[in-house]
Amino acid sequence: MYAKIVLIKDTDTLREDKTRDAYTRLLDCLREDNLHDHVQLVRVSDVGVYEHGLVLKIYPDNITYANVQESDLKRIADSIKDNRVIDELIFKPKVKQLRLVLRNCGKVDPESIDEYIANEGYLALKKAVLDLGQQKLIDEIKLSGLRGRGGAGYPTWMKWNFARVEASKQKYVICNADEGDPGAYMDRSILEGDPHSVIEGLAIAAFVVGADKGYFYIRAEYPLAIERVDKAIKKAYEYGLLGNNILGSSFNLDLEIRLGAGAFVCGEETALISSIEGKRGTPHPRPPYPSVKGLWGKPTVINNVETLANVPQIVLKGGKWFSGIGTQTSKGTKVFAVTGKVKNSGLVEIVMGATLREIVMDICGGTSSGKPIKAVQTGGPSGGVIPQELLDTPVDYENLQKLGSIMGSGGMIVMDEDDCMVDIPKFYLGFCVEESCGKCAPCRIGGFQMQNYLKKITEGNGELSDLTQLRRLSQAMQKASLCGLGQTAPNPVLSTLKYFEEEYKEHIINKHCPARKCTHLVTYSIIEEKCKRCGLCFTNCPVNAIVGDKEKGYMVIQEKCIKCGRCFDVCKFKAVLKK
Repeated sequence: MYAKIVLIKDTDTLREDKTRDAYTRLLDCLREDNLHDHVQLVRVSDVGVYEHGLVLKIYPDNITYANVQESDLKRIADSIKDNRVIDELIFKPKVKQLRLVLRNCGKVDPESIDEYIANEGYLALKKAVLDLGQQKLIDEIKLSGLRGRGGAGYPTWMKWNFARVEASKQKYVICNADEGDPGAYMDRSILEGDPHSVIEGLAIAAFVVGADKGYFYIRAEYPLAIERVDKAIKKAYEYGLLGNNILGSSFNLDLEIRLGAGAFVCGEETALISSIEGKRGTPHPRPPYPSVKGLWGKPTVINNVETLANVPQIVLKGGKWFSGIGTQTSKGTKVFAVTGKVKNSGLVEIVMGATLREIVMDICGGTSSGKPIKAVQTGGPSGGVIPQELLDTPVDYENLQKLGSIMGSGGMIVMDEDDCMVDIPKFYLGFCVEESCGKCAPCRIGGFQMQNYLKKITEGNGELSDLTQLRRLSQAMQKASLCGLGQTAPNPVLSTLKYFEEEYKEHIINKHCPARKCTHLVTYSIIEEKCKRCGLCFTNCPVNAIVGDKEKGYMVIQEKCIKCGRCFDVCKFKAVLKK
């Protein structure tokens, strides 16, 4: 009998007591079978399975049981003792998640280097330094087809090779953990759940390019990630996996953490470099690219967290193994943070090529409201809005780009019919205007002007000519902006204009918001036959726009109404009409 780890979770978040009771019962069963010293039982917050009752994951066997009943717990304990599998309890998902990047999250104690090493940790670094060498590593990464997971999808081997061939005594590697998209938390979760895999990936990158100094650039809003990366770095030094003469070789590498102040633009490579150098975080024209002239003018490789977390597995299992996963042009898996109007929000890691519908409907359970999906946005403020009729599109870099969106770092926001396709791009454009560094005029001025046009439309003052102006400004920003923030900021506008132009026209021509989101275009009135004359709307109106009494009934004075919606919210009889 060898040691096992059992993760236990009830997928109904309202029934935490069931998880607790099942945990106690299973622990008793393990004690009855004298297994309590061999099996670690852990209650967790996420097992990557949704809407399947009580779920148990057993490692290292990688068995997942779903819809487990209390009567099954004794059988499960006995099966662990006898090394058997209970076939009828095996979870059979419609769409299979493949955890490569998240392989250790929830399985390995992120603060224990010994547990990481026990799960093949740092074997890839040993293989890279002592067996493969720089050129073979480049060949393996090239064969794998690994592309940058930070958004651009640039081939990782190519970036590494540009820095490797540069004749410079000093080179640098940087892990970009400045994750700034609203609703995105992929990188944070990886750093919090498996920091050593990222350190190992960064160390392999440093060995390939000939760097002896590296940085983790982490935004200061991630205190737990910072703490765990710091502890992991210190432990790696203690075990001789960082510092001088790593694993008895001539390879030296020092790592340290630099904190970002939360500037979205510092996710761009040249702005990030300026920030590390102690300067204002603003981008610079490229070329020269950082791989040639980066940190303090020296060749620098910058990869994001998810990219680096893939590297140890590729080195251990080979580039051919990795290239066999995914599509022809997009290899491996992608981690998405699925949020918005979705029933089961959270991190999912899917094989490249799974469709948006499979992710949203099959894995995440559809919309939280039960209403039809209206659109899905990928790529955060830099991404596009994809309508429901295109949700069967396979997810990869090229397909999303054809639809007017991008992969981005992995944010995915689900919207239902209550979301306004004019208000959504106004929100994201507002974010980009706020986060613009202001260095270049196309981004600084163009973004502000576009935001004003959208504000004008949502307030009922729009003209059809505004749509032409929005397209012209978008094209100017895409072509002339200095960095990716300005170049991609128009994507939400252009994609909604492409797929939801009629909704824009409804705002402009009929002064009506179909989703009833745009406050200035919404009116509230009281339906006389439904009104019970309880007076709740009357007493809760902050500006006395509702007049009447319990005998005669109530009505809304439109000239005084500020469209706050308080009357609609407090009415228990659906007697307030919002249109």
